Amino acid sequence: MKPARDAIVATAGEAISRGSKSFAAASRLFDRATRERAWLLYAWCRACDDLADGQDHGHAITAVADPAARLEAIRERTAAALEGRWVGDPAFDALRIVAAETAMPHGLVRDVVEGFALDATGWAPATEADLMRYCYHVAGAVGCMMAVVMGVAPTDEERLDRACDLGIAFQLANIARDLAEDAAAGRCYLPTDWLAEAGVARDAVMTDRTTLAGLARCLTHRAGEYEARARLGAATLPFRSAWAVLAAAGIYGDIARRVEALGESAWDKRVTVPASAKFLWIARAFVQSCIRKRGAADPDFATPIWSRPRQPKSESPS
Repeated sequence: MKPARDAIVATAGEAISRGSKSFAAASRLFDRATRERAWLLYAWCRACDDLADGQDHGHAITAVADPAARLEAIRERTAAALEGRWVGDPAFDALRIVAAETAMPHGLVRDVVEGFALDATGWAPATEADLMRYCYHVAGAVGCMMAVVMGVAPTDEERLDRACDLGIAFQLANIARDLAEDAAAGRCYLPTDWLAEAGVARDAVMTDRTTLAGLARCLTHRAGEYEARARLGAATLPFRSAWAVLAAAGIYGDIARRVEALGESAWDKRVTVPASAKFLWIARAFVQSCIRKRGAADPDFATPIWSRPRQPKSESPS
């Protein structure tokens, strides 16, 4: 018997609770319909990531022996979900539900899958632009999908840009925090030109903590810039969505800030945000969402740091 929507939502809620306490806390601020759809989207993202990296709810990344086969499984199950077919995997059926309920542009979904394709080929960025392209595929496009979940029109490019900025900020924070974990799995997302300038070999990034801390600061500074741009976009969202977005920006932004503050000791243990700090950000975000200025503009944000790919105007979610 096929599980009902409520059962799939419940499973998705368990996935976000296990996979990201930060996102789980922020998601509670949405209205019920948006919260459930956010959980459904997260469940698909989490399942794809776990399948690609041999993880369990985002923990203990390992080098997998069959990346191409895992990528093909992601592609096939995702395609079935977008076609509206029952997949038989709760996470991919979660995508089927949220895509149908929000008229999600399929191009955004495919863009996320292309991020897993980059990892499956052992890809590494040569330049900062390459790094931004990767961050778009694995997180910025997810930000755009979340904006659609929150009711932003797929044609509203400006608000999708700001949602993309927040996803990129999150991913840059992730990369800075996970440098040691990624190195242990044979990965390094620092651009080749950064490494060359610092005199560090890609396969030896953990050997010089002083230099690594400097490179991590480059990531965290960029994360801060993208977070600031995303906050501008939150001003145009409905109250509860703005509250959730601003809380998530603050909570996840703290990861980047803590990595930077810890310097050379940032990788002694996994950087986390304590519950007390999360509650404080939720309170701050409540106030910020109450006093935000709709339609706020800032000349500093007139020119994008990096431009995301645009979806074809003629694309239909069906």
